[in-house]
Amino acid sequence: MISQTAKNKNVTLKKLRSRLLAAGLRPSVQRLAVLGDLCEHYDHPTADTIHSRLLPQMPTLSKTTVYNTLRVLCEAGLVRSLNIAHACQRFDGHLDSHDHFICSHCGHVYDLPHERGNRLPDFGSLGLHVEREEISYYGLCRNCQKQERDNPEGR
Repeated sequence: MISQTAKNKNVTLKKLRSRLLAAGLRPSVQRLAVLGDLCEHYDHPTADTIHSRLLPQMPTLSKTTVYNTLRVLCEAGLVRSLNIAHACQRFDGHLDSHDHFICSHCGHVYDLPHERGNRLPDFGSLGLHVEREEISYYGLCRNCQKQERDNPEGR
């Protein structure tokens, strides 16, 4: 499992520009900043979190611009929108195959290795075409389990 506080040190402006251009998008300052933030962090942020992180470097950046940029990046297939039940919409800039674990107590989202093997149905024989797979597991993270053990009546 990748730590939520881990940072991807391999994010470069050149790589971000290339990804945007390959998707047919103009590499605007805002798109580079939002995509860069998502690719740099593994915390599956909300649009508000991204806005808060970018605001010190971009004081004129509006929340509307962040939301619109995220929509465009999702439509271009450069980021994913995670629709987590009972939570704010979050975004993931890491498009490699992976699953998610969501703590049902604190709401943290963790990346998990994507290991399916041959356990998937034969979608083709069912007349179905899969475009995207998104698997999420729900439970308690280590910190919340520890809190529960240390304070069983605090629930």
